[in-house]
Amino acid sequence: MITFPNAKINIGLNIVSRRTDGYHNIVTLFYPIRLCDSVEVVESSTLSLRTFGRAIDCPPEKNLVMKAYRLLADEFALPPVEIDLYKHIPDGAGLGGGSSDAAHLAVMLNKMFALGLTESELAKRLVHIGADCPFFVYNRPMLASGIGDILEPFDLDLGNFRIVIVKPDVYVSTAQAYAGVTPKEPTVPLNELLQRPIAEWRDAVVNDFETSVFAKFPQLADIKQAFYRSGAVYSAMSGSGSAIFGIFDSDTLAESCAKTLNGYLL
Repeated sequence: MITFPNAKINIGLNIVSRRTDGYHNIVTLFYPIRLCDSVEVVESSTLSLRTFGRAIDCPPEKNLVMKAYRLLADEFALPPVEIDLYKHIPDGAGLGGGSSDAAHLAVMLNKMFALGLTESELAKRLVHIGADCPFFVYNRPMLASGIGDILEPFDLDLGNFRIVIVKPDVYVSTAQAYAGVTPKEPTVPLNELLQRPIAEWRDAVVNDFETSVFAKFPQLADIKQAFYRSGAVYSAMSGSGSAIFGIFDSDTLAESCAKTLNGYLL
């Protein structure tokens, strides 16, 4: 079987409070986008993972795909499989590529071996691998809270817009990004802000990571401003970075921007 794990963007990201377990409570909107990897799985005599495309800077046993397999294999005594993973989604971008690979593999294993797990049952298991993984089980616009694992469907359709993603050669440590943020409750809840017209999001829907991350990597702020100069109706950093996205209501402007900034046009 083969599946095509897609990326996500965060539209708004509020760091609300620090938890006693060391994590942070957040509020964000996860929105799926059409930038994809591919994962193929076949039964085999031995367990293996082969990777293609973008280089992955971790040993196979630490790859989230292998962790997802072992999570289900330990519980359901799955047979060995051969996994081929083709990476196209940039790593270290805030686009959730690794989490999506893991979640899509788990969904596929659930079907292949008739495990009978519901979406919610699968999501509860995958949160132990990564906070973003549960979202990719549902893979539709979701308002997320908690550590990103409490999900509520949200009615947002950007089908009439074009999205451009720019991933500069910058690595942002998630731990450092959190260290630079002072948690606070937003003045207006994100779900209310997102009900406004997209043209009103620019000064209202914010990613709390941007202030400290942009101070350290000013080129990211430059990219965001370049999106607005190119005609984007909204632009922001996704997650803790370093990918910056722009939403356009014009095909022509989006195509021109993607060419100028060497970005992904979606």
